[in-house]
Amino acid sequence: MKNTTLSLALVAAMFALPMTALAQEAAAPEEAESPFSWSIDATSDYVFRGVSQTDEDPALQIGADFSFLGGFYVGAWASNVDFGTGGPDFELDTFIGWNTDLNDSFNLDLMVNRYNYIGSDENIDYNEFIAALAYDETYTFTFGYTNDVYNLNEDSFYYNLAGSWGIGNGFALDAAYGLTTFSGSTGFEDYQDWSIGVSREFGAITAALGYYDTNSDGNVNFGDLADDRFVLTFSIGG
Repeated sequence: MKNTTLSLALVAAMFALPMTALAQEAAAPEEAESPFSWSIDATSDYVFRGVSQTDEDPALQIGADFSFLGGFYVGAWASNVDFGTGGPDFELDTFIGWNTDLNDSFNLDLMVNRYNYIGSDENIDYNEFIAALAYDETYTFTFGYTNDVYNLNEDSFYYNLAGSWGIGNGFALDAAYGLTTFSGSTGFEDYQDWSIGVSREFGAITAALGYYDTNSDGNVNFGDLADDRFVLTFSIGG
């Protein structure tokens, strides 16, 4: 799934970019922001929680969401994926959530995301509840829980701490650390992931270069797909 602004969805990543709060300046009354937003990303590798979802190949990703009064929103996000022979060809995330500013410093986002995998020989679709608490548009703590990870009818928890800092000349430094835990009967080991990268806006396009890795338990679970890697992403949205 993707990493997004605090309307979530990793977004994404979310990078998936697991999840970084982006500053949003208040618009004048006559320039109120549209309730509809969209994004298109071209990336050299779709990495989700430290693991390639495209067999280390490029991905094209498209997302859109619509906000309602009271902070509620709905949306969808899609990407090509490659999990090997018999695996799905596309991931379609559909989500619903609620976002609110708790005060001048803290923002809270609560979301339920449905991971839909299209073209798979087996049903691996599942739901996840995701909560993100952002402080000062700089630090974000994200918590995820599913009782049916990979459609195995087993629990999994995800914890992520991310930060984004301006470093001058329009560049931002982004860093994140995550921990995924599984119920013992899934056959997967708990593992850690981390990332660090830089990003910059060039007019309507944002370019980001990130380094991603997991600990050895990530490789136990996912093999070479959890190896360290650099990822280049170009994004446009509105």
